[in-house]
Amino acid sequence: MKNRVVGPSIFSEMSRLASACGAINLAQGFPNLPIDYRLLSNLKEVLDENHHQYAPYQGSMHLREAIIQFVDRTQNTQLSIDEVLITAGATQGIFTAIQALVNSGEEVVLLDPCYDCYEYPIMLVGAKPIHLSLNNDFLPDWNLIFDVVSDKTALIIINSPHNPSGIMWREEDYQRLSDLLDKNPQLKVLSDEVYEFLFYEKPHLSVRNRSEIKNRAVVVSSFGKSLQATGWKMGYLTAPESLMRPILAVHQYLVFSVNSVMQEGIARYLPNFNPEEVRISYLQKRNLLRKALEKSKFSLLPCEGTYFQSLDFKRVSDQGDEEFCRWLTQEIGVAAIPYSVFYESKEDHQKIRLCFAKDNQTIMDATERLCKI
Repeated sequence: MKNRVVGPSIFSEMSRLASACGAINLAQGFPNLPIDYRLLSNLKEVLDENHHQYAPYQGSMHLREAIIQFVDRTQNTQLSIDEVLITAGATQGIFTAIQALVNSGEEVVLLDPCYDCYEYPIMLVGAKPIHLSLNNDFLPDWNLIFDVVSDKTALIIINSPHNPSGIMWREEDYQRLSDLLDKNPQLKVLSDEVYEFLFYEKPHLSVRNRSEIKNRAVVVSSFGKSLQATGWKMGYLTAPESLMRPILAVHQYLVFSVNSVMQEGIARYLPNFNPEEVRISYLQKRNLLRKALEKSKFSLLPCEGTYFQSLDFKRVSDQGDEEFCRWLTQEIGVAAIPYSVFYESKEDHQKIRLCFAKDNQTIMDATERLCKI
């Protein structure tokens, strides 16, 4: 890892290029939408009160209690106060969990295409990331996974709804995961569920609802995604106490505690937060984008969850996907993310990812440009 050069991510690069070109930025996954006025009111109240010192390092009791009630209400899952940790965004939660649960010389299974923040904390701890490709439908190749997992495998990282594809795991996938855990008693699961409320034709299945998995699993959630406030960098993870103890040991020396004002504001808001409203809003935006692109030369891939729509551009260009995304930004005025960056092998399937967490006018302006190609 010491000799590996780590430069700016493709997300930062494409956002910078979009800004330089005056392009519509559908690359980086952040909403340009207003947050709920009730949440803003809660924050304004908190600013006038005495919530400006360190919160407890595991998170304020008020917010953790609110999360317990929220998870019970939305996922019918019971948690204890000691099974919840407030993090400075989901990325910090992922980093902390990997550092706590993986040792030097062990292996961690990653399912490509996957988000780039998974790999580096694995290498920083001296472990080996094992990249396995998902099937063409972006669901797990369980035969391959069973063949590769061994007594050296400490962790498997899963992600549903899936970034970048928007595909969601099926019931049978969780059953195979359960079988994998039965066969490998040392194996643990890190489940990235930051898009847990953005599902469309079928419901999201959480690891928290799987009794045979959750006692060996860490589940990561994001207030930034759920509350449309990515810049706040607020998230949380849940884990059984046996896994939470080593995670807390890393967390206290990494960030110690998280923004106390935001914690209290979110705690007051959660009882009134209805994620179904957010889900319906994004469903409408997904449908708006897909309908507008039907007359384009792009091929639309399925989008079952997240706020990302994937496109195949084989009928548009024979360029590689990174080259195509730079051309699209500079010449057409729409920034996207190439799929190859989500693969360790950088394999290029001529697919790109668009973010539709935007106001309707931005979506229509972007699709109008794309349809002119």
